[in-house]
Amino acid sequence: MDKVVDSAAHAVADIPDGATLAVGGFGLCGIPSTLIAALATTATAGLRVVSNNCGVDDGGLGLLLRAGRIARMTSSYVGENKEFARQYLCGELEVELIPQGTLAERLRAGGSGIPAFFTPAGVGTQVEEGGLPWRYAPDGSVALASPPKEVREFGGRRYLLEEAVTADFALVRAAVADRHGNCVFRSAARNFNPLCASAARTTLVEAERIVEAGELDPDAVHLPGVYVDRIVAADPTDKRIERRTVRPAVQEA
Repeated sequence: MDKVVDSAAHAVADIPDGATLAVGGFGLCGIPSTLIAALATTATAGLRVVSNNCGVDDGGLGLLLRAGRIARMTSSYVGENKEFARQYLCGELEVELIPQGTLAERLRAGGSGIPAFFTPAGVGTQVEEGGLPWRYAPDGSVALASPPKEVREFGGRRYLLEEAVTADFALVRAAVADRHGNCVFRSAARNFNPLCASAARTTLVEAERIVEAGELDPDAVHLPGVYVDRIVAADPTDKRIERRTVRPAVQEA
């Protein structure tokens, strides 16, 4: 039952080329930076990553992107990464952009064994009609576009069919985990982490604090240990601020 492993390098060692990864985090909040950094030291490539965004140029998933390890991103927001934009527009990266709520529900459905669901999000847009560029050709033409989605009407309203998302591995960051894998997240750092964990066949958790089994109040657990396969210690100080904003200095009279 003890799921703690000795290092992040050990935890990610069996992730193969071409694996699908579900990665928690929102911006740089709650990202599994320790596991991502360990994966970046390997030669693993051709990764298909599902995550709200792709980090920044020099942090988070941006480390894997910059090294050319990511072949496909399924995301909602990618505006903070110039290298992401360059690779996408040059045809080096395949990108599926999904409304944020739809992405969350696709992951939740994957973890619940639900193959697909209907949603009103995207009705009447290119999400429904298809044609969104997933991959560009080097000459700037669209090499691969999104397909049209099935539409059905319920109660006089139109809905799109969206398929669930599952992954080979999930990379997740928790505030606290016990040795059996039960996890607690802190405030907004919970974000996509529990959804990614439940949608993957193998879930790797980095925790800022690891406690003994039985120390966590069962009512406080956000992610049950049944979803977790490996736990490593995370650096609790590794919490970059994506954009630091401060007020102007007050000029004394």
